[in-house]
Amino acid sequence: QVQLVESGGGLVQAGGSLRLSCAASGRTFSIYAMGWFRQAPGKEREFVARITWGGSTYYADSVKERFTISRDNAKNTVYLQMNSLKPEDTAIYYCSAYSTNNYWGQGTQVTVSS
Repeated sequence: QVQLVESGGGLVQAGGSLRLSCAASGRTFSIYAMGWFRQAPGKEREFVARITWGGSTYYADSVKERFTISRDNAKNTVYLQMNSLKPEDTAIYYCSAYSTNNYWGQGTQVTVSS
């Protein structure tokens, strides 16, 4: 099993920044990538960004050039730096770990006011 704990969400004005963190514990040796998804009210959960343990990164078109995903392998932690936030970025952000099974965190709320 892998446990994921997110932190760093909150309320920010449009144009502001937030950094989310996700710490993994448990069978972390089985993880080959980690990522972030988000779910806005009334919408389906959508992909935001992913980083492999080899360092390759992938982003949704809607967040390219604004969000940056990074990792600290020694700490089994992944970060999502979010800049130039927009009201449409408001959602619950979920961390995900890719392994033989996929694991999810409990989510952290990000609210961007206009």
